[in-house]
Amino acid sequence: MLALAVALDLALGDPPDILHPVAWMGKVISFLERGGYRLHPASQFCYGAGLSLFTLALFVVPTYYILAYMPRLSPIAGIIVGALLLKFTFSIQGLRRAALKIKRLLQGKHPGEARLELRALVSRDTDLPEPLVVSAAVESVAENTGDSLVAPLFYFLLLGVPGAIGYRVVNTLDAMIGYHGKYEYLGKFAARLDDVLNYIPARIAALWLVAAAFIMRKNGCQAWRTALREHGQTESPNAGWPMAAMAGALNTQLEKVGQYRLGENNTELVPEAIATSVRLFLVATVIWVLICLIVGVSYLVITS
Repeated sequence: MLALAVALDLALGDPPDILHPVAWMGKVISFLERGGYRLHPASQFCYGAGLSLFTLALFVVPTYYILAYMPRLSPIAGIIVGALLLKFTFSIQGLRRAALKIKRLLQGKHPGEARLELRALVSRDTDLPEPLVVSAAVESVAENTGDSLVAPLFYFLLLGVPGAIGYRVVNTLDAMIGYHGKYEYLGKFAARLDDVLNYIPARIAALWLVAAAFIMRKNGCQAWRTALREHGQTESPNAGWPMAAMAGALNTQLEKVGQYRLGENNTELVPEAIATSVRLFLVATVIWVLICLIVGVSYLVITS
């Protein structure tokens, strides 16, 4: 199932939004959160918790029953449906294409278009000078090593496809309402739940990026030291781990103005840094997928 899901992702990338369950999650969340932030803070928190749990149930429960029923029709059908659903929880090809498109636009002297494309990867204001556009793209590749690859497969190993779907629901909730401002209380439950679920995967992602740096003959030791030393600079308790590891591996400084600076400013942030970060991400992907396959096969052998 995992091997087929990865093959589908590499061959096809992400489907259009009309066919993507994550886009459906977004529409459900957008509909349910309307008016919730107008309540008093305590009521907002309760409403947000209920919204989060309802959305989780809405997507996880049908997934569980569909996958429980499909093998009765055909074991092969069960594997195919499971692989399709699992594929929707992670992104390899989609992230690679999005990041490299920004790199090509910057190299082609189209900074305005690159800033527009960057909006698909980050939630910050993208009206930035070129080095900070590069930084934001690299940071997104690093953070998504955890959010869009390691974490969903981690919960797939623990809880099967429903676990991966559940993680993706929580991560989507956090991306949409887990912010300060009008969502301060409405999204607090989702944000904290996302922090808990990403605690282990973020650190695993940093470890695989360090390993990828060694394999690619980048500065793996510096990647490890930077991750240990500077991961706490970010507001998120998790995002700093893979981002700091990436900064160390590239021997550069990643910056979100007014919030953090990760790494040492020894190498200029140029568009090629995005391509290097993507290669590190892909090597980390190979490591993690192979480990997941080994664990899965071992489990089947032990239980057979």
